[in-house]
Amino acid sequence: MKGIEPGRVCVKLRGRDAGSKCVITKVLDGSFVEVLTAARKKGTRKVNISHLEMLDKVVDVADENAVKKVLS
Repeated sequence: MKGIEPGRVCVKLRGRDAGSKCVITKVLDGSFVEVLTAARKKGTRKVNISHLEMLDKVVDVADENAVKKVLS
């Protein structure tokens, strides 16, 4: 799928976090990515890419302030 890269801002479409923004932190394989969401404070989570809607925005994952700003 085009646009899957670390730093890509997405919206979760499925699960208890549905509707919340998230940022891709790592691409695991062709079907799964690791994301950081504002809905959960526990850190990253493994998510199927078919459960994500990619947005046009990309942030630097290493910049915590930029990630927090996007997720708030």
